[in-house]
Amino acid sequence: MEIGNMIVRQLVNGLSLGSMYALIALGYTMVYGIVKLINFAHGDILMVGAYCGFFVLSSWGTNPPALAAAFVFSMLMCAVLAVLIERFAYRPLRTAPRLNSLITAIAVSLILQNGARVLPFIGPDPRQYPTPETFNVDIASVSVSNIDLIVIILSAFFMIVLNYIINKTKTGKAMRAVSFDMQAASLMGISVNKTIAFTFALGAVLAAAGGILYATAYPQVDPVMGTMPGLKAFVAAVLGGIGSVPGAMLGGYILGIAETFTKGFLSSQFADAISFAILIVILLVKPAGIMGSTKREKV
Repeated sequence: MEIGNMIVRQLVNGLSLGSMYALIALGYTMVYGIVKLINFAHGDILMVGAYCGFFVLSSWGTNPPALAAAFVFSMLMCAVLAVLIERFAYRPLRTAPRLNSLITAIAVSLILQNGARVLPFIGPDPRQYPTPETFNVDIASVSVSNIDLIVIILSAFFMIVLNYIINKTKTGKAMRAVSFDMQAASLMGISVNKTIAFTFALGAVLAAAGGILYATAYPQVDPVMGTMPGLKAFVAAVLGGIGSVPGAMLGGYILGIAETFTKGFLSSQFADAISFAILIVILLVKPAGIMGSTKREKV
């Protein structure tokens, strides 16, 4: 019985971690699906979102209204930042070779990290993140942390909203059209620039939410905190099939569950190795990812 409870507890932990990976991975996969760009600065958007939440929660406390205000402020700031990055860093290189955009994305990532380190109100030192009071909830004789429940529920809510935006709204249809054929979408009267900017903003909103949830679950913030979650989320996006929204969600959950089970039953030292080993195995069997589709290119 104890083994069963431990398995369920690790499954809940995996769903919590996987939810955060999935939220961040959605930003990678949406941007890649439209402009074929791996935005390596995405993890640092998460860092900015976590710090925005940190300033709000430090000033107003960790009650539900303050937490809601932290999400709203963080999402707005990250959306504006992402639109500015897209406008001035990525848009001029849209027709350039992909390597140029990739190097630019790495440069933007370094600028955000080191810019945060020199800002007087952030600085290079880690800070303790203000979190709600932690307590356990008994669900079917299994004790679950309220933080894990908050992360799972809010992540599911954000993913449902994203799914509605993509599949049910006019802007979502424009995103799918631009992703399918940018030139044809432009000829049909769709503003490609506005659609791409909205996609960057939407991905940044999810990264901001993921940043606050990640900092709540692992209560410490520093200028390089987005590097490893960003890398893991990129792995999740590739695992599920880069460019596929359901694939990013699935990849995030697979990665989170695999990582927590490895920490719980083997050793935390093997967690990263297992995560990347799963990616290698999946790509050997299905190079496009679990839910990715292979496209033929005419020569």
